[in-house]
Amino acid sequence: EEGGRPAWDNQVQFLLACIAYAVGLGNIWRFPYLAQTYGGGAFLIPYILMLVFEGVPLFLLELAVGQRLRQGSIGAWTKFHPYLGGIGIGSMVVSFMVGLYYNTIIAWCFWYICNSFTDPLPYAKCPLTDNNTAYVEECQNSGVTDYFWYRDTLNISPSIDDTGGIVWWVLICLILAWTLIWVTMIKGIESSGKAMYVTATFPYLVLFIFLVRGLTLRGSGEGVTFLFTPDVSVLSNPQVWLDAATQIFFSLGLGFGGVIAFASYNPKKQNCQRDALIIALTNSFTSIFASIVIFAILGYRATLKYEDCLDGNIAVLLDTYEKPDGYITYDNYAEELIKLNGSTNWQGTSITIESLNLSSCDVQTYLAEASQGTGLAFIVFTEAIINMPGSPVWSVLFFMMLLSLGLGSMFGTVEGVVTPLFDLGLKVPKPILTGIICLISCAIGLIFCTRAGNYWVDIFNNYAGSIPLLVIAFFEITVISWAYGLKKFEKSMVDILPPRSNIFRTASYWYWRVTIPVISPLLLLAVFIYYLYDSIITPLTYKAWQAELGGEIEIYYPDYVVAISVLITLLCTLWIPLGAIYHLIQRYRGKNTLAIDA
Repeated sequence: EEGGRPAWDNQVQFLLACIAYAVGLGNIWRFPYLAQTYGGGAFLIPYILMLVFEGVPLFLLELAVGQRLRQGSIGAWTKFHPYLGGIGIGSMVVSFMVGLYYNTIIAWCFWYICNSFTDPLPYAKCPLTDNNTAYVEECQNSGVTDYFWYRDTLNISPSIDDTGGIVWWVLICLILAWTLIWVTMIKGIESSGKAMYVTATFPYLVLFIFLVRGLTLRGSGEGVTFLFTPDVSVLSNPQVWLDAATQIFFSLGLGFGGVIAFASYNPKKQNCQRDALIIALTNSFTSIFASIVIFAILGYRATLKYEDCLDGNIAVLLDTYEKPDGYITYDNYAEELIKLNGSTNWQGTSITIESLNLSSCDVQTYLAEASQGTGLAFIVFTEAIINMPGSPVWSVLFFMMLLSLGLGSMFGTVEGVVTPLFDLGLKVPKPILTGIICLISCAIGLIFCTRAGNYWVDIFNNYAGSIPLLVIAFFEITVISWAYGLKKFEKSMVDILPPRSNIFRTASYWYWRVTIPVISPLLLLAVFIYYLYDSIITPLTYKAWQAELGGEIEIYYPDYVVAISVLITLLCTLWIPLGAIYHLIQRYRGKNTLAIDA
C-alpha cells in the first residue's frame, strides 16, 4: 500500500491489468470485420491515424488523472472541481450498465465450453425429430451452427415483445460468471491483479496456437490475402474514418472509469506517458494479430464451402451429360463448363449450362460473408471449427480464449463501479460492496436470460456502450483543456510527464499540447455528431429470428423499447449536468464546494 491505498504488486501487474481490460472481445470479432469491409490493409491508415490523434491522448489523460489524484472516477473529477463530479458518476453508471450485458456474453462462453467436451460437437450435426425419422426442419433451413446458437443456446423468441420464460441453462451460466467475478475481485486488486497474469496472457497463447494451426489449413492464404489486400479507394468514404475512430475509442475502454480506477493504485510519479503508449500499441497489435488468425481460419471455411459447392455442381453435370466419375475435377471445372455447354444428352437433347441452374461458387463471396460480434464467434467461426480435425479441442481453446478476454475486461468494468463508490467513504467492506454490486447485477441480468435476452443485449450494447461514452470522454478532455486549463493540468502532472530534456521529449511534449486540447476533442465531436445523425436517419429496427424460416427478418422496435433505449442513454449522461446543478445549489445555500487543488 502507498499512503493507505492499495497498490499493484509491480508495474508489470498494472500493465497486464490494463492490457486485459483494453483487449476484449471487440479485438477478436469487430476489428477483423471492419478491416475486411473497408479495403483490408487500407483500413490500417485511418485506424493508425485515429490511434495517434485520439486513442493515445485520451488514454494518457485518464491514466494521468487517476494516478495523480489516486481516486476513482467520482473522487478524481470532484477533486478537479465539485461541478465535475457528474462526469465520474456518469462513468460509473456506464460501467454498471455495460457490465450487465457483457457478463451475459461470458455466460454464453461458459455454455459453449460445457458443450465442447463431446465428440462430435453438438453443433456439428442437426438433431432428429421426436420420431427419429428426419432432421429438425428449423436446423435444415438455417444450418447447424445457427440452430445451436439460436435454439439450443438462446432458445430465442420471434420478437422482443415475446419475452418467454427464463432459459435456465443461460441463467446458471450467468450466476457462475458473476460468482467468478466476485471471487476473483473479493480482495480488490490484490486478488484480481494476480488473475490478470492469466487473463492477459492466455489469449495470446491461444491465438498463437490457432495461427500455427490455421496457416497449415488449405485456403488460409486466401483468407489472409483477402483481409489485407488494400483498396485505397475506400479512404474517400467518411464512414471508414468514423468507424476507425469509434473502434479505437471503444477498444481502449475510454470513458468507463476503469482506466482511472486502475491508475489510482499506481505510485504518483510513475511514467504514465510510457504506460499509455505500451498499452495502446499492444491493443492495436492484438487487433491486427487476431485478424490474421481469424481470416486464416475463415479462409479454410470458405475453401470448404467452395469445394462443397463445386461437388454439388459436378454431380449435376456428370448426371446430366452422362460422364464417368472423375471426369470433372476442381482443376478442370471451368474448362469443362465451356466444353459441355450446349452438349447433348443420351436423348440427343442439347442442354445449356444456364438451364441447369448451377450454384454460383466463389471463394471471395464466402470470405465476404464474414460477420462481426456474436455472429462471428458463435456461428461463423464454429462452422470452421467443426470441420477441423480434433474439433472439440479447438472449440474448448477458442471459447476459453473468449472467456479469458471477457473476464479481463469485466475486472476493469466492475472496478469502474466499485472503486468510486468505495472512495466515497461508504462504511461497507470492499468484499461486501463488490458482492452487493455483483448480486444486483446478476438480478437485473435476468432480463438477458429470457428468450428475448439476445435482443436486450443489443439494446444495452447500442445505447449504454456508445453515445454516453462519447459524451463523457468529450467532457473529460474539454474540461481539462479549456475549463480547468491545460497549463494548470501540466503543472499538476509535472511529476508524471518526463521533462523536455531532448528532442524526442520536446516533440512528445508538443504532441500532447496539440492533440489533447484541439485534435482529440474535434475528433470526438465529429464522431458524436455522426452517431447522432445516424441514430436519427436509421430506422429503429432489429433482426428477429423466425424458426419457420430458419433465418432473421428485420422489424421495428416497439415504442416502449425505444423509450427504454432513450432512458438508458439519459441515465448515463444526465449526471453530468445534474452534478453541476447540485453543487451550484449547494454553493448558493452557503455550503463550501470550492475546488480542491489538483
